[in-house]
Amino acid sequence: MKIIESLESNVRSYIRSFPAVFDMAEGAVIYDEQGNKYIDFFAGAGVLNYGHNNPKVINAWIDYLQNNRIVHSLDKATVAKRNFMQKFSDTILVPKNLEYKLQFTGPTGTNAVEAALKLARMVKKRSNIIAFTNGYHGLTMGSLAITGNQFYHDKAYSLRINVYHVPFDGYFGKDVDTINYLRKLLIDPGSGIEIPAAIIVETIQGEGGINIASETWLKKLQALCREFNILFIIDDIQVGNGRTGTFFSFEKIGILPDMICLSKSIGGGLPMALLLIRPELDQWLPGKHTGTFRGNNLAFVAATELLGYWENDDLTKAVEYKSKIIQKSLQKLADELPELQMQARGRGMIWGLEMPKEGLAKQVSSRAFKKKILVETCGSNSQVVKFLPPLIIEEEVLNIGLNKLSEAVREVFAEN
Repeated sequence: MKIIESLESNVRSYIRSFPAVFDMAEGAVIYDEQGNKYIDFFAGAGVLNYGHNNPKVINAWIDYLQNNRIVHSLDKATVAKRNFMQKFSDTILVPKNLEYKLQFTGPTGTNAVEAALKLARMVKKRSNIIAFTNGYHGLTMGSLAITGNQFYHDKAYSLRINVYHVPFDGYFGKDVDTINYLRKLLIDPGSGIEIPAAIIVETIQGEGGINIASETWLKKLQALCREFNILFIIDDIQVGNGRTGTFFSFEKIGILPDMICLSKSIGGGLPMALLLIRPELDQWLPGKHTGTFRGNNLAFVAATELLGYWENDDLTKAVEYKSKIIQKSLQKLADELPELQMQARGRGMIWGLEMPKEGLAKQVSSRAFKKKILVETCGSNSQVVKFLPPLIIEEEVLNIGLNKLSEAVREVFAEN
């Protein structure tokens, strides 16, 4: 680690939580250079829904590279790009009766968000954007402005110009309807809130603490957008790609966003991000929003292979089954240690165990790492232990990891 500590910027983050030099990985496990085996409940912050080094992807990459196929192409047409777009249409859009144009942005999630905000402002000829408390959308200038957590704004001196944050579902408790609160702000000319170009939301706030928006709330939010001619954007970067059991997190809710931001797992471990746009909103001029890496051909190859998981409902059923295993384990732990006032919440294979006592969740994450479990924290005060295993994790491995995590919680509790 000496060379990393001496040369890499202080901004390095996860290396501090997981201080090991990793070397190999397969499925839901990762190995350090000494050969120690870790169970991965982190999954690259949601990049590895389909596991490390998925054999379908590896074989496709090898075949592609050995035949001298194109790796970098800007946004020129390539066979890999065409194949991905056809597969995405045939497997995702057409069966779900969805009609979107695909914009390939820069290679990470924040680039998709930036494109969505820029396009929304251009189409609606308004500058204001509404986002939500505890939302996380990235850390470049536009997406940082709509990200809620003050940690990312302190000492960055970033501007939150033309952005307004409103309470997410449940922010004031179950009895307060925050959509009514938002509607009052929009209809009152004295509120100081301009009608925005767009409202952007995560159906489940991942980094914000595993806060889950209800079906009723999301439907009312979409209706509000329609009422005031506001574009409705869903950030599905972390909780899309099957994380909740369906490809998009909102499928079972019955809503239809104007734009959808996708990234993380769509590229099978390689950088890839795209923005889905309703066709009538695709008002870009050629080259109006560009970037050198807007289309990674190896990521296209991986994504095309991985979309095969959505040709039937086998993965959806597997996620639903394993979701119950996680829920049962976390709830059992919360019931066992009532003194900690823990709360388990989640959907599909994104779960959180909230620990109100300050610093406790971080201690659990650190203790879990010593037990060879990779698990991170989230929430405005890092008060939630966050479970984000690969969707393809074997049941036996999942149970071993959950048992070790429970041991870590009990040990930390005994010491506090």
